[in-house]
Formats: sequence, structure tokens, C-alpha cells
Amino acid sequence: MSAPAAVLAGLGGYVPPRTVTNEELSHRMDTSDAWIVQRTGIRQRHWADPGVATSDLAVEAGHRALKSVGALAPHDVGMVVVATTTPDQQCPSVAPDVASRLGLGTIAALDVAAGCSGFVYALATASAALVAGHAEWVLVIGAETFHPFLNPADRGTAVIFGDGAGAVVLRRGTADEAGAVLTVDLGSDGSLKDLVGIPGNGSRHRSAARPHHADERYLYMNGKEIFPHAVRRMAQSSSAALAQAGWSVDEVDHVVGHQANLRILHALAQHLGVDKERVVAHLDQVGNTSAASIPLALADAAAKGRFQLHDRLLLTAFGAGLTWGSAALTWPGTALA
Repeated sequence: MSAPAAVLAGLGGYVPPRTVTNEELSHRMDTSDAWIVQRTGIRQRHWADPGVATSDLAVEAGHRALKSVGALAPHDVGMVVVATTTPDQQCPSVAPDVASRLGLGTIAALDVAAGCSGFVYALATASAALVAGHAEWVLVIGAETFHPFLNPADRGTAVIFGDGAGAVVLRRGTADEAGAVLTVDLGSDGSLKDLVGIPGNGSRHRSAARPHHADERYLYMNGKEIFPHAVRRMAQSSSAALAQAGWSVDEVDHVVGHQANLRILHALAQHLGVDKERVVAHLDQVGNTSAASIPLALADAAAKGRFQLHDRLLLTAFGAGLTWGSAALTWPGTALA
């Protein structure tokens, strides 16, 4: 009998209706559409309206993912895991509120904070719960409202990030089923935590006996230093996940990497020895949506009919922490399109 595994059964994505183009940003700061596209591959992103929070996006994506399953009843879902770096507030976490608003009752619900790697970490958390028998169905959501945390004068970050949410529904099944999550590889390096982050509002910031600077409430990122770390760590993690699954690189049909930068995705493909055509790229339409980027890319590709039954997918991400992670899974078919 095949080993138990988490099996992909539902998928949904949501971005706020407001579209912010490169041209619009060029009127606010020293940048241009050509400059942004050349360095990132991003042409537009979506920003939430005032008063809209991460939980609102998560609820919409979660609702769509649950609806895509069909006959699933709310009481069947045993856990909600929300990956986010931009929760509604520092305490409490987002997931219990999301579970309640989706009508899922008093089930287990928790947030995972692993930066842009958050969705892969949340996927691993949900998969472990399913394999251990703690739940039969789990809703996993990656959701972010990053634009309020961006310094509008910093073109190194303000042009990159967008808001959005993506979700998957996982069920307890077996590793020989289409849609099975076969392996997950995770890693971190806290010695490089200062390369990217939001210093304001944490315990270190509040307990510091010094004046606080306004810029500390904004995201900072050393993009030049992060680039080589992102490519190397995602390549290493991808190789580890593939080795655990018993797959060669040539057997991978699609690479769905964190949608941070098109140059990073292309460099990753080169390191892995994968044709660029096999790399899913969705960031031109939504920008870097952090923990939401992989499920949003999955939802977009599925809607376009890019994935076929039993296709082999490699997911990989890199984010603040520093953190990284990869997962190998098969595609369950056209029901998720």
C-alpha cells in the first residue's frame, strides 16, 4: 500500500481590483517602465484599497479554493494555515479569523511567518498534519498586503511588491495519487537576517533606548546581495527535493518559483539546467506578492490550461530570514483549472 501523503484537491487565487502600472509609479518617483521591466520583469501589480487587510484577501482566496473542491463541507476542513509577513495586526494571528469568516468553525488555525518562503513552509506544515492523521482536509493560504509597508521614495522596493492571496486545499491521500505532495525541503540562515526585513514594531524596536526613525516601519532590502543567495539556495533546495522524490531535472515538467524577479527565475533555470519555457512566470502581472506568489502563479497557470494530469511540478522559494524551501508534487488534472 502506498504511503500516506497530502494531495492537492483545490486551488484559488485573488488579487485586489486596483491595478498599479509602472507608468503610474514613474510619476511618483525616479523610475520608468523600461527601468522596472529590465530589472525585474514586472509590468504592473495590484494594491489593496484603504481599509482592506491581509485577512480580507485570504478569505476571498480561501473561499475560491474551497469552492473549487465541490462537495467539500465546511466541517470536513480540520486546519487552516496562513502564510504571511503582513498580518492584520501583531497579535492575534490571521488564521483563526480567516477560519471563522469562512464558516469553518473552531478548528486548528495558525500563521506561518517565513517571508517569501512562507507558502512552502505552510505547505510542509499542512502536509505533516495530514500524514500524521491530525486532519483529513487542510486549507493553506498565502496572503500579503505589502504595499503599506513600502517606502514610496524607495524604488528598490516600491516598484516590486504587490498585494494578493492564493490558496490550496489539501486532503489526506496516498503518494501514488495524482496531486500528491511527495517531498518538501526547507532551510534557513539567520546570520543573514539583516539583508531584508521590517525593523519597526517588534520587541527589539520597542525596547530600544533610542529615537525611532520613520523609515523603520518600511521594508528594506539589499537586492544586490540577496540575488546570488536566492539563486544558490533555491537551486540547492530544488535539487534536494528532486533527489528525495527520485526525479531527475529532465523529468520536471514545470518549475514554479517564487515570483520575485524574472532575472532570478531565469538564473535559477540556468543553474538547474531547465529550459526557460518550463519556468512559470506570472510576476509581470502581479509583481512580488511574497507568500502569495506561488499559489497565485499556480492558479494563473491552471486557469490557462498549462498543467496536465500527472505533470511533475517543482515549487521553490526564497525569502526573509533568510529562509528557503522546495516541494515536488504531481498535478491532479483539469479539475483545478
